[in-house]
Amino acid sequence: MSIACDMLVFGGTGDLALHKLLPALYHLHRDGRLHADMRIIALARSKHGRDDYKALAERHCRVQIAKADFDPQCWQAFSARLDYFAMDASQSADFTRLKRYLGDTSARVRVYYLATAPKLFETIATYLKTAGLADPYSRIVLEKPIGHSLQSAQAINASLGCVFDESQVFRIDHYLGKETVQNLMALRFANMLLEPIWRAAHIDHVQISVCETLGIENRGDYYEHAGAMRDMVQNHLLQLLCLVAMEPPVRFDAESVRNEKVKVLEALKPITGQDVRDKTVRGQYSAGQIGNQQVAAYYFEKNVDNDSDTETFVAIEAQVENWRWAGVPFYLRTGKRLAEKTSEILIQFKPVPHALFGGGDANQLLIRLQPEERISLHMMAKNPGKGMKLEPVALDLNLATAFKQQRRWDAYERLLLDVIEGDSTLFMRRDEVEAAWRWIDPIIKGWQQHYQHPRPYPAGSNGPEQVQHLLERHGRKWMQGPTQ
Repeated sequence: MSIACDMLVFGGTGDLALHKLLPALYHLHRDGRLHADMRIIALARSKHGRDDYKALAERHCRVQIAKADFDPQCWQAFSARLDYFAMDASQSADFTRLKRYLGDTSARVRVYYLATAPKLFETIATYLKTAGLADPYSRIVLEKPIGHSLQSAQAINASLGCVFDESQVFRIDHYLGKETVQNLMALRFANMLLEPIWRAAHIDHVQISVCETLGIENRGDYYEHAGAMRDMVQNHLLQLLCLVAMEPPVRFDAESVRNEKVKVLEALKPITGQDVRDKTVRGQYSAGQIGNQQVAAYYFEKNVDNDSDTETFVAIEAQVENWRWAGVPFYLRTGKRLAEKTSEILIQFKPVPHALFGGGDANQLLIRLQPEERISLHMMAKNPGKGMKLEPVALDLNLATAFKQQRRWDAYERLLLDVIEGDSTLFMRRDEVEAAWRWIDPIIKGWQQHYQHPRPYPAGSNGPEQVQHLLERHGRKWMQGPTQ
């Protein structure tokens, strides 16, 4: 049973709250994970009453929650936790009203979830302090991106640091809540089979791909200021890289795990000058077709400039300059309006020293986060019949079928429960966020200095043609799978 607390969701009428946070909290309630005295209070500018908001929440949650999981009686009990408070997060006086509304909550944990535009992070933190709503029992949760550059991230972190201790700040990246991502740590650090070969002597390269078929989904205002680099690479992809490359932590606790992740980010070789041209590819989707759907070009999306220079695709060749990974390239790619939706990590091992049977592919370890969660180790085996003709065969671990008796938790369920319980292991620390920006900023600056405009790629393709050359020049190729 979790502790008693109030969870206050700023941006309570937005997509994140209605489509992710409330369904996750409903599942935690249904599983008996929430304290009986826990309240969930949505905060937004819309003039809803409590009953109006409960009806709005039910309407959206019925769509997001599987029909078999939605129990009307359970929803009635869950919705009794819900409340709504109309306020403008940019107005200091409204925080004073909020304090009066909450009443005496001394010694009660309050979680402030900022499901808002990042530009409000500093303002909300400051007004929470001036209204007397920030105390040692408070916790604040921030969605990515934390800033749009190193300087802006440092400003946000400094403002938060004036109000909250670092242990009270939870910078959320929902990828870290995915079951397969956590299984990556189990795979590495709980299996003697892999640890001795998880290094440059045995691994040729690593690929990390997060590919989407969706476009920007009415987020033109946000995306024009972010682009794929700030929206995906700075957080999701670098977090996955850290988990692949980190050293074993001394203990599985927040500080030990995050210490090792920061070391990886600090070991990333800077990409500057000519290397920005040679080791990165920017792209922007043009008109095309995904399945039976005709898709317009990015610059025709709502709230996007017709001459937009914003990238919707990024590929990078990165290097981790340390003892374990020296000389092993990490290829990162992410994009919107691609051929297939998939998130995958490929560990490409080196070939055997002597090809006894006249060839054969090198072993691969494929860790798939979506569309299905599975881990596949590709081994070479003899094809039945005369002769030694080899073919790769997958040893598959399908997490959905391996643990079919247990419901698969959504990432937000796990992360919200961790926030309530005060466990920050799966959240980003201040120095971790800033280290990521310290590596990202020079690449963005290099694009601007060298006028490296996004390369067009048709919607429904696998990105710009140039992305293939990133690997082909070294005799490598992108993984063969759903994205190919």
